[in-house]
Amino acid sequence: MTAAAVDAPDGARLGRRWSAKTGLLQAVLLLNAFIMIYPLVVMLLSSFKTNAEIFTSPFALPQSFSLANLQAVWTGTNFVRYLANSVIVTGAATLVILVTGTMAAYAIARYRFRGNGLVLMFFLSGMTVPLKLAVIPLFIQLDALGLVNSQAGLVLVYVAMGIPSAVFIMTGFLRSLPRELEESARIDGAGELRVMVSIMLPLARPAMVIVAIQNAVPIWNDFFFPLILITSDSLKTLPQGLTVFMGEFTTNWGVLFTGLSLSALPVTLVYIALSRQFIAGLTQGAVK
Repeated sequence: MTAAAVDAPDGARLGRRWSAKTGLLQAVLLLNAFIMIYPLVVMLLSSFKTNAEIFTSPFALPQSFSLANLQAVWTGTNFVRYLANSVIVTGAATLVILVTGTMAAYAIARYRFRGNGLVLMFFLSGMTVPLKLAVIPLFIQLDALGLVNSQAGLVLVYVAMGIPSAVFIMTGFLRSLPRELEESARIDGAGELRVMVSIMLPLARPAMVIVAIQNAVPIWNDFFFPLILITSDSLKTLPQGLTVFMGEFTTNWGVLFTGLSLSALPVTLVYIALSRQFIAGLTQGAVK
């Protein structure tokens, strides 16, 4: 009875300390969320304002939620064309990275052969040198192949940038899967392609989602390589195309903020969708 009476205050004190740490952590997370979300909210609200409102009351609510800026972006510019180009380039590059990176990682992770480690190091060496440092010889090579000012050349550049990290992530994940699964499938008569597609890749879905997110977001937001490789206005992607909204002497900031908001919307929705699939994939793996 006496020991319980003595331990009770210690337990209560420990609970208060834990509650205080939890509250402090939640406060830090809320502050971080505010810092990240607030600029996006300001950008979204500014898309409903005129230039005068943006300069006189940049952080206030718009006087009226007018769709004039949206109409100007949608009908008075080539925004739809820029959006389509970004979707094509990002989708094609991400798909090729996923297919080629997953196949290479599967061979490295699930098969034992001489030089296995050297092949993996060859792919990983692509992560050590930024491709932007080789932009001049890269431009000369693409020009010789007739791929400058083309979406195919831009996609190939992004694929070369994304494959090393994709192989690195997928190799580590595929190596963690138990070999008993593929051995049992082979005993049942499944071929190598069937084992990979039907058994291993569904379990590797979380890693594939990580690879897709890690590559799709930087490709969508990239400004450097489209600026170097694309010259035709009809082939410009969104980051490059949005620069036409900024004039030499005057800029319609309301239209620019509207374009920025619309360009951020698709990748945000894709990110949310892939995040849900990532959680679902983890849950399925735990249940199995």
